[in-house]
Amino acid sequence: MNYIGSKLSLLEFLEESINKVVDKNCDTFCDLFAGTGIVGRYFKKKGYKIVANDIQYYSYVLNRHYIGNHKQLKFSNLIKEIPELKNIELANKKDFVCNYLADLKGTKGFIYKNYCVGGTKNKEERQYFSDENGMRCDAIRQKIEKWKTEKLISDNEYFFLITSLLESIDKYANTASVYGAFLKKLKKTAQNSLVLKPAQLIINDQDHEVFNEDINNLLEKVDGDILYLDPPYNHRQYATNYHLLETIAKYDSPEIHGKTGLRDYQEQKSLYCSSSQVKNVFKDLILKAKVKYIFLSYNNEGLMTLDDIKEVMSLRGKYGYFTKDYGRFKADKTENRDYSAKRTTEYLHYVVCE
Repeated sequence: MNYIGSKLSLLEFLEESINKVVDKNCDTFCDLFAGTGIVGRYFKKKGYKIVANDIQYYSYVLNRHYIGNHKQLKFSNLIKEIPELKNIELANKKDFVCNYLADLKGTKGFIYKNYCVGGTKNKEERQYFSDENGMRCDAIRQKIEKWKTEKLISDNEYFFLITSLLESIDKYANTASVYGAFLKKLKKTAQNSLVLKPAQLIINDQDHEVFNEDINNLLEKVDGDILYLDPPYNHRQYATNYHLLETIAKYDSPEIHGKTGLRDYQEQKSLYCSSSQVKNVFKDLILKAKVKYIFLSYNNEGLMTLDDIKEVMSLRGKYGYFTKDYGRFKADKTENRDYSAKRTTEYLHYVVCE
């Protein structure tokens, strides 16, 4: 998933830098602005117990699968509806179920009626997906929910399937990467038929924890060895940029408004996107954290200055930082946008807590 602020290209830098600071007795890694879970997944593979969190529900879904799931999915109860599953090898069952869902006939549900041209004619016309893919998304999402309600799938299987849908449908969105707006004409990738690709399953022996809370409240409940922080850097609210993924994840038929069909997001507004409040809320977070080490990813264009961050983090102990230059986030390459500053500097601030 092409995601604002993704650390996919910085994972080795993060690991190398963190390993220069922490001792060898660390086994719990807390990723509490988790986003798509890229960082948590990486350190999960390194053997850590992961505690993941994000205030966005679609992010919780992704992390509930990628971090929370760590054993093979059996789909035992689903055999009642799909008898052929009984003869499928365990490692292949999740692929078989995804193929079954992908073959469902499309239905005119909430996504089609509100975010596709065919469903929004004679009202606020929107084109986030082709009509075909909108209907297929509705059919798949409704079937997953039906299975969950009828207890034909477990929670682990449920979150795997929704994750697979979110990641798959995102590849066919008619947007310039985020959902703040849609394109006037269907781009080539949006014209292709939805393929439901099974989400990767990361198997290990650790039990992990995943939350869907405000981080400053959550820190009173969790502790660990390493706390990794990757908050929003600027005024852009993730709730508006990914509102459609939130609606598909919840499938709660919300009241929507405006040209983009935005759902209400007042309870998900981040104070880390407010220039007047970010320093105080960050200070509250740093002082609450019950960990040995705190690391903060923040680039040179963020709302907080280097001096702000040093001042706050130094309250807990020995402060330092590492830097890495990298390419900035780009939306769809077919769009005409000014990227005169093609590179940015990522700072990994740290404090060894006393």
